[in-house]
Amino acid sequence: MAIRKDRVRFNVGGKIFETTATTLAIAGRDSYFGAMFDENWDLQHNPAGEHFIDRNPDCFSILLDLLRTGDLYIPPHVPQKLLYREALFYGLIDHVRSAKWGQFDGNRLQPSKSVTGRAPGDGTAIRASPDGGCCVAHGSMVHIYDWMLEEHPPINLDYQRVNDAGWVGPVDPTGLVISTCERLGRGQGGMGLFSSTTGELRYKFNVTHEGVAKSYTAGALSFSDGNKLFSSCKGRSNEYGIGVWDQNTGQQVDFFYEPPGWSLGDADKLQWLNGRNCLLVATLFPRKDNCYISLLDFRSKSMVWSWSDMWSPANSDDRRVRDAIAMEENSSICVVNEFEDLGFMDLRRESGLVRWSSRSRLMKGKMPDEPCYPKLALHDGQLFSSMNDSISVFCGSDWVLTSRLRRSFGGSICDFSIGGDRLFALHSEENVFDIWETPPPPIV
Repeated sequence: MAIRKDRVRFNVGGKIFETTATTLAIAGRDSYFGAMFDENWDLQHNPAGEHFIDRNPDCFSILLDLLRTGDLYIPPHVPQKLLYREALFYGLIDHVRSAKWGQFDGNRLQPSKSVTGRAPGDGTAIRASPDGGCCVAHGSMVHIYDWMLEEHPPINLDYQRVNDAGWVGPVDPTGLVISTCERLGRGQGGMGLFSSTTGELRYKFNVTHEGVAKSYTAGALSFSDGNKLFSSCKGRSNEYGIGVWDQNTGQQVDFFYEPPGWSLGDADKLQWLNGRNCLLVATLFPRKDNCYISLLDFRSKSMVWSWSDMWSPANSDDRRVRDAIAMEENSSICVVNEFEDLGFMDLRRESGLVRWSSRSRLMKGKMPDEPCYPKLALHDGQLFSSMNDSISVFCGSDWVLTSRLRRSFGGSICDFSIGGDRLFALHSEENVFDIWETPPPPIV
């Protein structure tokens, strides 16, 4: 890029600033300053001699220094919310985020903040958004926070209990899908696409059986790169299984009916596997007396891999599986039991034998009165497992325990989620969630 070293003069709210075209170009083409350059990155001539901007000069000074040095220093007299608002105006919000916290690394995470929710009772689920915000489900309410952790108007589902929530992603950055229980005697239930900024319902996802729209309970959610939405479904007759919808239109495009002797409609976990073009479906204890894990191929309408603890001995670790996650790069599925023992199953073998790796046998007999059972997550080659008030991080081909994240406030962790280079941990005993971030790299 052929950038001329021209000096540029700004009058921002009556205060004069001078910088160079090279510094302004760091802001990028999509920023406020990107429009000052032509297609060859040459600074366009300004007959007035200076650019007047009717904005806050203190914030402009901070953002200009950020472009110059890559470092973000916010003086005590400048409110962070004001700076973030100005960064949005100039198109520099990504620069601010990158300076506040670095690329996600589970072994370098540090606690950033704890947020106490406003809803009564305990939270049931937390989901990180791609831009570093999150949503928290409390019964029939969903509370939404942007990346600045400012709360947006909550979404009230009119006493329909929320089962899961998921962000649509880059196609619709503000779109939030929420699944709920069917209300006895009232029907309704199912899923809807909402605006995370206004709480407005855009449209509902209907289930059609034999040409008739049915009332149903929607459970676990998953999204594919091909703009498809998957959800476990329970209807009043035989609409038990996994529904598929087009994210863009809300129209149902497929349904995998539950085979006899298996459990799909009650699934706790769905995960789309891009490499295999299959959906992992896991129904786990204690929702069911037995655990069922399978891979569904919607092209052939077949179950291409499956495992169940139905035939395991009563005292076997297999009978206490609490969560499961597929790891495509390793062609395996990781499961965790109530003692945080990790188990691995090889997807290349038809018989799903679990190879257990004991991590915390000392936990046996020392469970709290109201334990929160383990949850799993996989992010950038690192495996995360929550247990009581901490989250363990495992790395390497043998999944060695490399670090443990723990905060003393709030009690046990009932759910956690990773997104936008942040980890969010929701506590059960107090209506509070923690935010963990990786510190930015040092400025050389």
